[in-house]
Amino acid sequence: MKTKISRWAYAAILASLPLASWAQAWPSKQPIKLVAVFPPGGSVDQVARILSGPLSQQLGQSVVVENKGGASGVIGTAGVLSAPADGYTFAVVFDTHGVNQSLMPNMPYDSKKDLVPLVLVGTSAMMMTTHASTEYKTFTDVTAAAKAKKNVSFGTIGNGSLAHLAMTLLAKNGGMEFNHVPFKGGGPLMNDAIAGHIPLSVGTVFLTKPHIDSKRLRPLAVTSAKRVAEFPDVPTIAEMGFPGFEAPAWWALLASAKTPPEIVKRMNEELNKALANPDVSKRLVAQGIEISGGSVEKAKTFIDGQIDTWAKVVRENGIKAD
Repeated sequence: MKTKISRWAYAAILASLPLASWAQAWPSKQPIKLVAVFPPGGSVDQVARILSGPLSQQLGQSVVVENKGGASGVIGTAGVLSAPADGYTFAVVFDTHGVNQSLMPNMPYDSKKDLVPLVLVGTSAMMMTTHASTEYKTFTDVTAAAKAKKNVSFGTIGNGSLAHLAMTLLAKNGGMEFNHVPFKGGGPLMNDAIAGHIPLSVGTVFLTKPHIDSKRLRPLAVTSAKRVAEFPDVPTIAEMGFPGFEAPAWWALLASAKTPPEIVKRMNEELNKALANPDVSKRLVAQGIEISGGSVEKAKTFIDGQIDTWAKVVRENGIKAD
């Protein structure tokens, strides 16, 4: 009996060696890729790039950002899931991740089951802005025009984005009519917004702040439950006649659910360390992001809650992507 136990123990040790040595070797095998699921110039791209430098220093490995936009983040996320689940490819996602499942009937993955959150980077208000030259001086001007069905157009980062969904809900609840103009990410949206090609845009404070500071865009309202500290004079939509209205933007990093748990745990630790970096936190906070951080479980609870919340809104209001 003693000999058999020894053999079994020896076999178990041998079987565990490849996994142990492989896990210990991570991330020395190759550069780590952060897939920003929207094009360059938007907030997802910027969050990925702000984090890539500190992560590279902490891990002793190159961390590169690859932009893979399309379908409100679905194409980039699906690309991450098609890569080996070995801890070298992660997705940097936006709040669209929380609405895609309810709006797209043919999703190539299950947002809850196929992905594991690494960390919730943070949340932010979205802001409705207008070009400085338009007739819209206040949010009330916008709602009055929309109620009068004056073909009021607004741009967002894409079909099925949280901004699109929030504006659809706002229109339905307020008896208003808006014309949605989808763009392929925050960069293209801002390019047309500051050129005056689109009268209204709805994007994160992160995305719109530089153009508000330069006076090319005028802020009208924010989608958060409370006013944004950087813009104390800009009212919330809730206080402008839509009590309870809230639609926070958010950013997170995700991995395939098949990724080894020890790598998920390590990346969570490293990402929290990066978010605590004074330079990183300063750059994120300056752009209107309230840093979250915390455990994988905290991130999963928040993201799953967003998926459930917006699925209910879509179902009860019959909202569909364009």
